[in-house]
Amino acid sequence: MDGSLQPYCDRAHDLLIELCRHPSIAAQHQGIAETASLVEQLLRDAGFETRRLTAGDAPPIVYGEQRGRSPFTLLLYNHYDVQPPEPIELWESPPFEPEVRDGKLYARGVADNKGEIAARLAAIHALRDQDGELPITIRWIIEGAEEIGSAHFEEIVQPHAALLQADACFWEGGSYDPDNRPVLGLGAKGMLYVELAVRCMSTDAHSGTAGILPSAPWRLVQALEAIHGPDGRVQIPGFYEAVRPPTPGEREALAGQIGMEAEMREVYGIDSFVDDLTGIALRERRAFAPTCNIAGLIAGYGGEGIKTVLPAAALAKMDFRLVPNQTAAGVEHALRRHLLDRGFGDIRIAVLGACDPTLTPIDDPLVQRVRALAASFSGSEPSIEPLIAGSLPLLATLMRLVGASGLSAPTNVTYWGSRGHAPNENIRIDDLYRGVATNVYILRGLGR
Repeated sequence: MDGSLQPYCDRAHDLLIELCRHPSIAAQHQGIAETASLVEQLLRDAGFETRRLTAGDAPPIVYGEQRGRSPFTLLLYNHYDVQPPEPIELWESPPFEPEVRDGKLYARGVADNKGEIAARLAAIHALRDQDGELPITIRWIIEGAEEIGSAHFEEIVQPHAALLQADACFWEGGSYDPDNRPVLGLGAKGMLYVELAVRCMSTDAHSGTAGILPSAPWRLVQALEAIHGPDGRVQIPGFYEAVRPPTPGEREALAGQIGMEAEMREVYGIDSFVDDLTGIALRERRAFAPTCNIAGLIAGYGGEGIKTVLPAAALAKMDFRLVPNQTAAGVEHALRRHLLDRGFGDIRIAVLGACDPTLTPIDDPLVQRVRALAASFSGSEPSIEPLIAGSLPLLATLMRLVGASGLSAPTNVTYWGSRGHAPNENIRIDDLYRGVATNVYILRGLGR
């Protein structure tokens, strides 16, 4: 690393400590206003003109803009909200009291996503101090509701679409793989999150009446079986019709990724993956196959001991992860029609979240430009993730309004053991420093 960047790496460390000391739990309405004020002040300190984008009681989006030497304009996206820290008892140190242990910094939000905010801020300070100005114009939005689905994102940014116009967009970033190759992410799956509910009686009953009274849990289980078969296939007619298989370039990118199979088996305590998948077949299914998952089941008694009850109601939460050419609206319509056709018109369906998949082609000029810069900086060919298994609900809206290509650049500070969303979330201090240097190099490169 360039020794001249050491003061800015130290600054990133201090910024990150300050950010992580502020709880900003959107799901619990805790610390959002205070953290938004802090983020806005940090942007101003780095030379940005700022404003807040709001809608009703939704957490504000902090917007900043700073002109640079080149007319090339880059839009950055991050979020300042974090996941709830529970279960607290599993943390080895308090989640909002950042602590360094064995070269790692532990705190809620340190990896997702405050570490990248700190690294980007420190890089901008370095560029301003060392070059006198930024090499490019930067527009930056930092939202406060990503961890609860960005439900009001479009409502907030739509009236301010002009502020988002740019030549390129960097989303919440990637980092480096275990072989220290930079990772570029080109897209995310879509998602349809639904709640299925059924009520068969006005009140619970004694289980001795199960032979003559209807059972809500059995009714719901039968509906779920109609959706997802024992062979693992989704039974909804037309569900796979629009699915686009990976292109040759995307398959090549998947083949070039490091296999993390052993690490995943250890983390999840499993002997094998579904259908004994391995290698490229495993990576291809993870990236380019749609999914149908039961996220939660609620019915009857689940406490200690015995309660002989026939539940009157049952509820299931499900998420469908969608791949290119599928749409959340299309899958929702097909799901409703399928349950109706199979005689489950009594199952109530409520949509709790929805977004479409977003993917930037591998041969897009932006991808090739950032790929070359990342290779030049690191000395190794980047690993390409064509489509991550998760979803970014705001992404389709963001890219539509920006009107330009986007990707996840290797500017984040996470690693495979960061434990995002889990107790003892952490980053490696060395990765924070590399994140600052990577940001400086890529931003300078985009200005050339």
